[in-house]
Amino acid sequence: MSFEISNTRLKQLRQKMRVANVGLLALGPAEHMQWLLGFHPHADERPCLLLITADSEAFLMPSLNAEGSRDHTDIKFFKWSDDEGPAQALTAMLSELNLTDVAKIAVDETMRADFALLLLGQLPNTEHQFTSDTLGILRMKKDQTDYVSLKENALICDGAMQAGFEAIKIGVSETDIQAVIKDYFAAHHAPMLFGIVGIGSNGAFPHHQTGERLVQDGDVVLIDIGGKKGIFPSDMTRMAIVNEAPEDYHKIHAIVEAAVCAALKAAKPGVRAAEVDAAAREVIELAGYGEYFVHRTGHGLGLELHEPPYITATSETILEAGMVFSIEPGIYLPGKFGIRLEEIVILREDGPEILSELSRKVRVV
Repeated sequence: MSFEISNTRLKQLRQKMRVANVGLLALGPAEHMQWLLGFHPHADERPCLLLITADSEAFLMPSLNAEGSRDHTDIKFFKWSDDEGPAQALTAMLSELNLTDVAKIAVDETMRADFALLLLGQLPNTEHQFTSDTLGILRMKKDQTDYVSLKENALICDGAMQAGFEAIKIGVSETDIQAVIKDYFAAHHAPMLFGIVGIGSNGAFPHHQTGERLVQDGDVVLIDIGGKKGIFPSDMTRMAIVNEAPEDYHKIHAIVEAAVCAALKAAKPGVRAAEVDAAAREVIELAGYGEYFVHRTGHGLGLELHEPPYITATSETILEAGMVFSIEPGIYLPGKFGIRLEEIVILREDGPEILSELSRKVRVV
C-alpha cells in the first residue's frame, strides 16, 4: 500500500473518530493496522502500539522491529529495548501526544490483553470501547481494488471445489479429497486456509474435522473450503452425492436453496443484518427444520476470514454498499447428513453480487 492510500485512510479514520467522540485510538500489530497502513510489525509478546489522535500519530516500537518497519511508514517511533522495557517510551509518547484531556479511547479488540492493560494503566479514568464505530466500520466496506482480489480468489475456489468433486470416488477418504483440494489451491498460488470434507453423517457437524471416513455408495458429501491469494481469502460450501441420494435429500436441499435465495433478496443497503438472517431462518422454520439450523446465516469476509458484519439474529449493523459477507444457511440432521450452501457476496446499491460462478445444485458423482 502506498503512503498516499495510508494517509487517505487515516483521514477517513479521524472523521469516524470525531463522529464517535473518540480522542485516542490504539491498535496492535494485526489486521486493523494492516488495513490502515498496509503492514504491521512482527507480532510477539513485546508491546507494540500505534496510537492515533485527532491530529497526530505515533508508534510504541520494539527496537528489534524498528529497522524493518521503517521501510513501510514514516510515523514517528518511540523505541524501547529489551533491557529497558516499554514503560518509559510509552510515557514519553503519551506526553508528546498530549492526552491529558482525552475522555474516550477506542482499543483494538484483537490486541493482546497485556498491551491494552499497559496503555489503559497510564490513562486512568478514561472511558474505553472497541473499534466498531471507527476503524471497524471502515474495514467493512471494500473498494474496487479489493473486489478484484476477492473475485480472483472466489474463482480459484470454484476450481478447487470442482477438483474436490472429481476426487470423490467410492473408497476414498475425506482426507484424500481434502488433499486434492489443497493441491489445487497451492498450484494457483492460493494456499488452503481450511478444508472441511464431511461424508455422510459427518456433514451434520457444521465444523467437522476432516478425517478418515471413506466414501460409500449413496453418501452425501459436504465440502466447505477456502484459500488465500494475496491478502484476501475465499470461502464456499457446496454439496455432492454419490449416485442415488438418501431419502429426503433433494427436498431438504431445495429448502436450503430457498433460504439462500430469501437472504439474497433481503440483503440491500439500509437493511439490518438481522433481517437477512431472519429471511433465511423463516424459510427453514416454516419448512419444519428450524431446530436443525444451528448457526448464524453469515459472516463478513476481508483481511480476516471471519470479520464484521456478522449476519446474525441479533445484529443491528445496517448494511451498506461495499460490504462483503457470506450467506450460508444449513440444515443438519444428526446421524444422517448435513446440507449447507454458502456464497460470498459484495453488496451493491441494488443488492448482492455473488462472487462465485459455481452452481449451488448438488453435484452427482
